[in-house]
Amino acid sequence: MYALVCEELGHAAVAGLVGVNNTGLAFDSVIAMELNDGHPMNPMVNAGALATTALMPGATLDEQWKGIHAGLSAFAGRDLVLDEDVYVSEAATNTRNRAIARLMESYGRIGHDPLDVVDFYTKQCSLRASARDLAVMGATLADGGANPVTGERVVSAEVCRDTLAILAANGLYERSGEWLFEIGLPGKSGVSGGLLTVSPGKAGIAAFSPRLDPAGNSVRGQQATAYLSRVLGLNIFASQAHPPRAP
Repeated sequence: MYALVCEELGHAAVAGLVGVNNTGLAFDSVIAMELNDGHPMNPMVNAGALATTALMPGATLDEQWKGIHAGLSAFAGRDLVLDEDVYVSEAATNTRNRAIARLMESYGRIGHDPLDVVDFYTKQCSLRASARDLAVMGATLADGGANPVTGERVVSAEVCRDTLAILAANGLYERSGEWLFEIGLPGKSGVSGGLLTVSPGKAGIAAFSPRLDPAGNSVRGQQATAYLSRVLGLNIFASQAHPPRAP
């Protein structure tokens, strides 16, 4: 969603409304907003994700949802289907997200009806995706915004650069620093147990394993991705010294 909105509105406009820094707090923290004058700190936690969703262009609610659905489907390379059972369940229990959206409204940080924004966000969280879909999404970001399966350009290379920077800094919530230290790749977890990792210019990696650590990240997904990063030499910070030139 962050990439899609950046593609529509541009780097500066989105950066001014949705921050880029890690909160150091839980993904659904209210304190993080209160400490920052209601400003969402980054798009990878709930407050920032809601603020990002609110930026999706469209003259009507239906147009906005169609844009969200079409954009995420383009990333996956196929038409993603809304899981109605998951959506109904999420909509019945998303009171904390409604509270976060209302709080952002009180600070003037959200330009639409906050409950409509929460509904869009809940719908996008309820789109049914497989681990393969996540890997294709990651591969699209790895390939500079072009889906390697369909050949469709989804977003620009510049937008990919911005998105990967955000993922690296914030993608695993308050454990993002540990993730980057151990794995050395941009990644994004979800509390369903999904884990998406991007090796720029090389691959998208996806894992699914629902047992989570206290921050909400897949335990076995992290272990599997760390192994692949090591054996395939994917860590973006790794380098080897060149031998000295012969005199």
